[in-house]
Amino acid sequence: MKRYDDLSHRKAKCRLRVTDRQGNPVAAARLRLRQTRHEFLFGCGAFDFMAYANSDSPDAGLKDRIDKWLALYNYGTLPFYWGGFEPEEGRPHTESRRKAAEFLRERNVTVKGHPLCWHTACADWLMQYDTQTILRKQLQRIEREVTGFKGTVDIWDVINEVVIMPVFDKYDNAVTRVCRDIGRVGIVKETFAAARAANPAAKLLINDFNTSASYEILIDGCLQAGVPIDVIGIQSHQHQGYWGAEKLEQVLERYAYFGLPLHFTENTLVSGSLIPPEIEDLNDFQVKEWPSTPEGEERQMEQTEEMYRILFAHPEVEAITGWDFADGAWLNAPSGVIRRDNSVKPVYERLMHLIKEEWWTDREICTDENGFADAEGFKGDYLLEMPGRSGTLKLTSGLREVQVILQ
Repeated sequence: MKRYDDLSHRKAKCRLRVTDRQGNPVAAARLRLRQTRHEFLFGCGAFDFMAYANSDSPDAGLKDRIDKWLALYNYGTLPFYWGGFEPEEGRPHTESRRKAAEFLRERNVTVKGHPLCWHTACADWLMQYDTQTILRKQLQRIEREVTGFKGTVDIWDVINEVVIMPVFDKYDNAVTRVCRDIGRVGIVKETFAAARAANPAAKLLINDFNTSASYEILIDGCLQAGVPIDVIGIQSHQHQGYWGAEKLEQVLERYAYFGLPLHFTENTLVSGSLIPPEIEDLNDFQVKEWPSTPEGEERQMEQTEEMYRILFAHPEVEAITGWDFADGAWLNAPSGVIRRDNSVKPVYERLMHLIKEEWWTDREICTDENGFADAEGFKGDYLLEMPGRSGTLKLTSGLREVQVILQ
């Protein structure tokens, strides 16, 4: 296995000037430099937070699940599927998402909304309108959500799975009609323009499971047309088997070509049997039981570790999102990092080791007689502590000298 030990791009260093509240240097002191949050986005689907944040008395099992999620991740994806978000025209379920998003933000979790435009899980009531009206309502929907959640949700999957969108034929739907009418690049350009106008500071993603040349051609066409894509989203649902290091490296090389940050937005590795290779659409695989097995859990742990090491070592990757936190979510699959009963699987423990131990900084530094000290660690948020006093700082690229005031 190729080694992925060079993580220098994930670290930062700077000179600290440590003072008290009066500006006096804290000289010749031993201090603890303790990381509190990664700059890199280690994420997971945060759908369980919908039930938790919107309940007056959530049960103990759900609270345990939420606590385990928060112990590991700093980035959560909330559902904005139009059909579920606004099942009846003009009556969106805005507050349920807002409560979940605010709950996450209060716990220092970055939130992404998924998705603003998608042909699947679309609102059925759109079908009564002509194509031009559908597009207008789609753009109004984007403006409403991106504007309304500004400051709480500032990362969005603007449009999802465009490669298949105009040729999708499993059932008629409003968004496919629009895409057939104005083309792939046309619908991406319209939806991104609406999102950018609603929140110029938002981080906007295009997202797809199709990693063939078709996605590259689409992205190239969009960039040539001036579409303001901030991030390329890559889905990696691996219910039919692990991609492996070679395919991962090939995908990274091909999509890093565009010079945009990469987010692995929906990652799945199962700890049970695999979906047969002849199944083309994963949604067609419907089973009542899909158990997790000891050997499957060991495989899931090893494959997840390799994948995370490869992605974390690549300088263009900014985020990795596991899709299912607990087994039994999408497709009833054993795809979580915890089991249905909330007991942790080996993959949870391995990720905890990587994210909060191996890729984490907690060390002692000493100031000189003038209160200066050198700080180096993984990029992110920190506490600088000594008995009875502490101060905060952020280690990120481009720093030279930072003053830390101990309170």
